[in-house]
This record gives sequence, structure tokens and C-alpha cells, in this order.
Amino acid sequence: MGLLISVAVMATEICNMKSLDFSKTQKNIEKNEDKKLQMGAPMKKPVITEDMITNKIADGYDLNFDVNKNYTTKTATVNGKAITYRVYENIVYVAKPVDIAYQTINIYIPEEYFKNKSVGKYNTKTAPIFFPNTVGGYMPGAAGIPGNGRDGQPDASLVALSNGYVVASPGARGRTLEKDGKYTGKAPAVIVDLKAAVRYLRYNDNKMPGRSDRIISNGTSAGGAVSALLGATGNNRDYEPYLKEIGALNARDDIYAVSAYCPITNLENANTAYEWMFNDVKTYKKIEISMLDYNVERKYTEGTLTDDEILRSNDLKKMFPAYLNSLKLKGKNGKLLTLDKNGNGSFKEQIKQYYIDSANVALKKGTDLSEFEFLTIKNGKVVDLDYDKYIVYMGRQKTPGAFDNVDLSTGENNEFGDETTNNKHFTEYMLEHSTVNGTMADKKIIKMMNPINYLSNTKVKYWRIRHGAIDKDTSLAIPAILAIKLENLGKKVDFVSPWATPHSGDYDLDELFRWMDKVVTEGR
Repeated sequence: MGLLISVAVMATEICNMKSLDFSKTQKNIEKNEDKKLQMGAPMKKPVITEDMITNKIADGYDLNFDVNKNYTTKTATVNGKAITYRVYENIVYVAKPVDIAYQTINIYIPEEYFKNKSVGKYNTKTAPIFFPNTVGGYMPGAAGIPGNGRDGQPDASLVALSNGYVVASPGARGRTLEKDGKYTGKAPAVIVDLKAAVRYLRYNDNKMPGRSDRIISNGTSAGGAVSALLGATGNNRDYEPYLKEIGALNARDDIYAVSAYCPITNLENANTAYEWMFNDVKTYKKIEISMLDYNVERKYTEGTLTDDEILRSNDLKKMFPAYLNSLKLKGKNGKLLTLDKNGNGSFKEQIKQYYIDSANVALKKGTDLSEFEFLTIKNGKVVDLDYDKYIVYMGRQKTPGAFDNVDLSTGENNEFGDETTNNKHFTEYMLEHSTVNGTMADKKIIKMMNPINYLSNTKVKYWRIRHGAIDKDTSLAIPAILAIKLENLGKKVDFVSPWATPHSGDYDLDELFRWMDKVVTEGR
């Protein structure tokens, strides 16, 4: 059955700027956009029926995990080495699921652990649990299955198994689901489901190999956002009514560490951050990607912001400094990171420094950066970057408002709907300027979807955040705020913006698992 996916990707048209020749790199950017198709929910919607559920019993679902039942064994090859693991799939993790196609978890355990053997650094008692979600665009994400990616290489779950991790990949509801005339996957369903899946692992800790106090979440884009949200909100009572409604187990839902790639988060401030960064860019190049039976087709169309969009961009840009300054973020030197009314200041310099650091890492790896006239390179080191030219080079992908729009047209507007209303606003500005008589989402739910609101109470010490240096799905300011806030709270944060990397995830698995092994060791 054919699958049709449409993804809108916009980039600034820069060909007419004679002083800058980015044509070669722009082609690389466009080529790299294919990585977007690797993220999020599986390309084919799962068709899971009750007879496929492995823990189905006469009066519901058995939420007690049994390692000796309902599994198969598979073997895969990672880096030339065969790994054998047990496969436990289609396990409903709550007593009262709304949608069994998504409220299931797949669990994979190295076979060696059932022979009292070790895999790498770990054994049946010490193995951490890798917890990757498949959420993308706040759409429904089915429980993940280890395999090879589009590049033919082992995905994160296979690499995790080869390194001795237990893999538990949860499904979660998303914004497009409907049942009996009601929308069933709107916020906060996605985070509620992930919490319920964590509770399932916590509840069954003594029934399976691995340590449920060493759960490390991983996700990309909206999946990165909910990975961060999961880390920020462990055991928070705000979510309790929703967890009880679906019959989540009575157990803890805090995790050990967070990996988040390009998190589309802090949504109520993402509009202003986006226009603060891209306000000067008035044109875009829209890329529509369609897919039929895995054959990718691209169509490019160019456009210019309308007068109304430019006015909105100006308004939103002016609003960002007040929000940023209210956070009272501090740099590594202990001084406040601020912006003046024009959007300039030490915070902007910090964002610029992330790009400079990124370029220097690429330079040390042997990347030729001589084509970039916005870089100043002396004695083999990038010493400066023309910020304005760099933003033009990256390009604008979204029109104002990028996340909450006047016509309720964004995926995030769709995410903040409720059972009876498909799309809602979640910022006061867009509500006031709504062209479709939109209504406001519940303020408590808006709060519950933003990890920034919960960081002061999180027990998670270890955070790894990545946002590509040519990622224009959200402003770099958004993950930077998350990272800096965590650092200010004394957390151990690994945050970088990898050079020439677009909106994508799981592109540095060797580095990811080195980090994971390190933080697990530190926590012993």
C-alpha cells in the first residue's frame, strides 16, 4: 500500500548575493535534508490488532513482564560482529489503553544475559536501558524495532544491543489520532504515554535484565523535545490524573539521563526566538518532499514573505529579548547573558560562539572551510564569524509564526488541540491576531509540554543535546536556553551544534554511546 508523506522545508534564496558563493554547500544542505525522512514514526503506519498483543489476557492486559514467555530470538551484525538478542514485542504497557497501535513497548535483551555472560562492560544486573522514542512532528510514534537505517548502517537500537544495553522502545500517541469522533492524541498524550512506559519498566525491574534506575531516553525533533520533557518532569504530580486515566502502573517515572537531538521545544517562546534569529531573511526556498513506496521526489518553489508576515516577524522579534532576559541565564564566566531591545547582546554573542566552536571542530577534523567567506580563519583556527551572513547562508525555513500561526496551520497548533477542537493557539500574540477565530489551549497543558517549566525540580544530572549548525527548524536559541539553564542548575550538559548538520538525529552514534557509557560509569 503506497505511503504519501509531505514535508515542507524552506531555505533562503541566496544565489543573487554576489559576495557569497554558497552553491556547493547549499547543494549539500539539500542533500542532507534526506535525513529528515529517517526521523520520527515509522514510514508505514502499524496495523496492530488485539490478537497481536503478547500480554493480552481474558480480562485485559498482564502488566507483569515474563522473560520466559512470548519472545523470539534474532541475530544481527554490528561492526562485523554478530549479536543475538531476545525480542519481546507488542506489549501493552497500561491497563486501559486508548490506542493499542501506539501504547505498546518493544523490549530487546542480549541473549548473553540469559547465560550469565557479559556484553562489553555490562551484565544482566548492570546493563543500562536505552529508551529511544520514534516521535516526529508530534505525530503518533509506534514502538521502534532495531534494524538498519536508510544508509544501510545499524541504527541506534542495534548499536545499543551490541554495546550491552537493554533496549526498550515505547510507542506513544500523537496529534492526528481519532477514535469515536474524538481526538485522542493531543497534548499531553505523548509525554503521558512515555511516562507510563517508564513506569512499566520500573514496575518490572526485578523481572528482567537491566537496571530501571539507568534509563537513558533518546529522541529527535519533537522526539528530542519529549525526551527532554521526560527528563525534566520525573514523578511530577501534574501528570498524575492523565496517567491514572490510562491505567498506568503505580511506579516512578523518572529517568537517569537524556539524549535530545534538535528538540522542537519551549513552543510558546519558539515563535519569538525564530524571528529574533531569522527576521532579516525575507525570502525562502520551499522544498516539498513527497514519498510513494519509499521513492523520494523533491519540488522546489521560491517565495517572499508577505507584508503581513514581515510585520508579524518584526513584532515577534521585539518580544524575544524580554523573555530571554527574564530567564537570568549566566554564561560560563558567571555573567548574565542578555539582549538589548534590538536583539543584540551577550546572549547573541554566545549563539555566535557556538557556531565558531562548531566550525573549529570541523576544521580540526580536516574539513575544508575555505569556501565560507563569513568565516575568518587565522593560523588554522576560526577566530570570527559574520553572524548576519551566516544566518542568510542557513536560510529561513518557516514563515511567521513558525510554530503558532494566525491560521492555526502548524503541527504545533494541531498538537495543542483537544478532544473536540483540532487546532488551538498557544501564544497570546497569535490568539490576538488569529485570522480564523482560534481559541487558546489550556494554560496548564501548555506548561506541561515545556521542560523549562520543570527544570528546577529535575533529578536528572546528565544531558546530551545536539542541534545542527544548519538546522533551521527552530532557532538555535531554543536548545541553547535549555542547555544553559541546565548548566546554571549544576547539571552536566554536553551541548554542541555540529557543523554542516541539518535537522536530524542519531548521526554520531559512536559519540553518543561513549557519552552514555561515561555517565553510567560516573553514576556507579
